Amino acid sequence: MALTLCRTQKELLGSSSTFSQERFPISEYRHPFTLGVSESKQYSEMEILLAIFLAVLTVFVAMAFYYEHPKAEIPHGFSQRQKLYIFHYVLNFVFGLARFLDKVGITSEVYFLRAVMDGIPPLKDKHLFIKDLRFEKVKVRIYQPKISTTGQRRGILYFHGGVGQFGSIRAYERTCRYLARKSNSVVVSVGYRLAPEHPYPTQFKDCLTATTHFMRTAQDYGVDPSRIIICGDSSGGTLTAAVAQALVNRRDLPKLRAQILIYPFLQCVDFNLPSYQQNEGVPILLKERTLALGLRYLNKDLSIMEAISKGCHIPEDLQMKYQKWVSPDYIPHEFKKRGYKPSTTHPFSKEVYTLIKPMLDNVFAPLLAEDSVIARLPEAFILTCEFDVLRDDGLLYKKRLEDHGIKVTWCHLQEGFHGTVYLAVCGGVIAFRSGNKGLENIVNFLRLM
Repeated sequence: MALTLCRTQKELLGSSSTFSQERFPISEYRHPFTLGVSESKQYSEMEILLAIFLAVLTVFVAMAFYYEHPKAEIPHGFSQRQKLYIFHYVLNFVFGLARFLDKVGITSEVYFLRAVMDGIPPLKDKHLFIKDLRFEKVKVRIYQPKISTTGQRRGILYFHGGVGQFGSIRAYERTCRYLARKSNSVVVSVGYRLAPEHPYPTQFKDCLTATTHFMRTAQDYGVDPSRIIICGDSSGGTLTAAVAQALVNRRDLPKLRAQILIYPFLQCVDFNLPSYQQNEGVPILLKERTLALGLRYLNKDLSIMEAISKGCHIPEDLQMKYQKWVSPDYIPHEFKKRGYKPSTTHPFSKEVYTLIKPMLDNVFAPLLAEDSVIARLPEAFILTCEFDVLRDDGLLYKKRLEDHGIKVTWCHLQEGFHGTVYLAVCGGVIAFRSGNKGLENIVNFLRLM
C-alpha cells in the first residue's frame, strides 16, 4: 500500500511538473532577485523618477498651501473649533492643488474647483419628481413633491453661490431636494452660465430670465403665481437681491412673495467694516479670498486688491452718497465688541476707480440701489453669520429695508460662518450645528409663505 501511495504521489508530481512546464516553462521564468544588472538598473531609475515626481508635487502643493492661503484665525468661543480647522486645511489643500495643476498645464484651476464642488451626486429621491428643463436658454432643474396636495404649491427659485465662477445645479442638488421635501414646495434650481467663459453680468441676466419665465408659467408646474420666492446663498444671495430689485417696476408680472438672502455679498464700498476686521482670517471666506474672487469674477487684475481694501477706489462725491447706506455707524454696538478700529483715509486713485466702476452697479452691489427701488421690494428673510466677513452687508441691508417699512425676518447664527448652510446637507461628518439651525429657520419661514 505504501508502494502504491509513493507511486501515486510520484505520478501526481510528475503531472504537476508537466503542467507547470507546459504553461510556465522554467527556462522563461526569472525571479525578481535574479534579474540582470541592466534590468535592475532600469527598475531603480523608474523608482527614483517616481519618487522625484511625488516629492516635487508635494513641495509645489505645500508652497501653494502655505503662501497663498493665510493661517486660520478661529475665535476661541467657537464650539466646533477643531472641526472647522480641519475643514479649512482640507479646503486650502484643494485650492493649492488646483493652482499647481493649473501651473503645470494639467487642468484649469477653475475647472478643477468646479469638479470638486460638484462632488458625488446623491441617489434617486423617492419623494420627488426631478426633471431637467430649459427656461428659454437657461438650464434649470425642477423638484416637485410626489405627495398630493389640495391646492397650488409655493414656488422657489434657487440661485446657487460660487462667486459667479463655481457652483452648479449638481453642486446644490442636496440643498434643493431638502427645501422641496421639507417645505412641500416646487423648487427650481437655476443653472446660470459661469464666468470667465460667460463674463459678468451674464449670471444676473440668466437668473432674471429664469425668474420671469417661471412667473409666467408657474401654474404649469402646480405653483401659485402669488407665492413665488427667490432664494440664494453668498453670491447667489447677491443675485437674489439684484433680481428682486429688477422686478419692482414690472407690471406685466405678479409680485414676488419674498426674497431669501443667505449670507449675501451686497456692497464693495467699504472692506473695513467691523465684520471684515474681526473675521479677516476666519474660514472659509477670508477677506483676501473675498477680494481676489470678486476681482476674478469681473476679470480684473489682482494688483489693485490692496488699493480697494484701503478704500482708494471711491471718489469723494460717491463716498458722501454711499455713506447714507454703508457706514460702520449703522452697525449695532453689540457687533463691535470683538474689536473695531475706524479705518484710515487713503488718497483716491482715479485709475483704480475707472477699473472697478462695474463693482458699483446695483447688480453687483445691491446695497447701493436708490431708495425708490428699496422701498418697493418684497418681504425678506436675511441670514447672517457672526464669523463671516459679509455679516455687516446683511445687517446694513436689513436696516435699509426696515427703514423703508419692508418686513424683514432676520436669522443670525451666533456660531455661523460663511458656507455653513451649504455644508448642512452634506452629512453629519461635514455638517456644523449652525448650518442645521440655519436650514431649519429657512424652512420655517418658507412654510409661512
